[in-house]
Amino acid sequence: MELNEMKGVLEGLLFVSGDEGLSNKQIKNILDIDEDAITLLLNELKYDYEHGQRGLSILEVRGIHYLTTKPDHAVYYEKMQQSNVSSRLSQASLETLAIVAYKQPITKVEMEEIRGVKCDGPVQTLMSRYLIEEAGRKDTSGRPILYQTTREFLTFFGLTSLDDLPPLTEEDLDQTLMESDLFFTELADENEKAAQ
Repeated sequence: MELNEMKGVLEGLLFVSGDEGLSNKQIKNILDIDEDAITLLLNELKYDYEHGQRGLSILEVRGIHYLTTKPDHAVYYEKMQQSNVSSRLSQASLETLAIVAYKQPITKVEMEEIRGVKCDGPVQTLMSRYLIEEAGRKDTSGRPILYQTTREFLTFFGLTSLDDLPPLTEEDLDQTLMESDLFFTELADENEKAAQ
């Protein structure tokens, strides 16, 4: 395989590895190359990113390589993130997200009992946006799928864990569902202020 082709393969591997990144050992096993070739490929990719007016770079942390965006472009990424989650999610999706956040793991039927309406559409939307995910199956008749929030949910709202969610009583949850767009907007705003 030629150098440019191997660089392309490595670039693709770093992209699909996402937040997990790749170690030299993983790269060696996948591409079947030695340490010197790995160093050469990584250096070539870094050079291409640094000298080619590109939006990506390679970051190495504790021996793991990640494909990341360039810090110089952070202001543009912040502008993109400032777009409010409520402008992209329907009221039904926001209500469903609030239910999952506070009642997880939870089945679709349980969500529907709380909301009083079907949740098929909102669940699909939230899954497609990686805000919720399947969390196994409930050990009951029919073994329905359980849902929980994702790491992306925590990241988006600036939470380190679910313990950082504002505490709610059952009565507060009913109120939050009615005002879920405001609730999640305020949570995102708090995250933004804390980051500044």
